Amino acid sequence: MLEQLKEIILNYVEIDSEAVKPEARFMEDLGFTSFDFMSMLGEIEDAFDIEIDQQKAADIRTVQEAVDYLEKLTA
Repeated sequence: MLEQLKEIILNYVEIDSEAVKPEARFMEDLGFTSFDFMSMLGEIEDAFDIEIDQQKAADIRTVQEAVDYLEKLTA
């Protein structure tokens, strides 16, 4: 799941793939804007055929939190 998410993240921000670690924060560490983040969520929904709750998505700060949430949705 982490590797799949990493590939999607790299479509939105120009950073080295090594920077995408579980503890990395989307806004502060990876340089996401709110628009980038919401766009990425749309791509994740399509890629995994899931629906992300916008309220819960607003609480996701790190890559690991995103992975944990996606694993719950795809389980």
